[in-house]
Amino acid sequence: MPIDIEKSRREGMRWYLLVAMNRAEPLGCADAMLKTIMDDIYGEVTPSELHQQLSYLEKRKMVEITKKPDGHWHGRCTALGIDIVDYTVECRAGIARPTKYWS
Repeated sequence: MPIDIEKSRREGMRWYLLVAMNRAEPLGCADAMLKTIMDDIYGEVTPSELHQQLSYLEKRKMVEITKKPDGHWHGRCTALGIDIVDYTVECRAGIARPTKYWS
């Protein structure tokens, strides 16, 4: 079975976005900072690609997004997003959360 590179990229990006926003609590994180982080992990990430993944996480109620008039976004983890990062709740398909190997 071939690996779907685009799917892996999307799902991995969602995980790292959650981790980054969780680390930025309680203030949250601007999309420019998140883009820099994603660029370091995945190479060139477009603002559109970043916003698509943030929108997905918002639809899943894992982040709250504030859309600024200048086109930039600011995100914060919800309680569910924090619980996903902390491994206290189950993580459904769509996010490449690593398997918890410690107890």
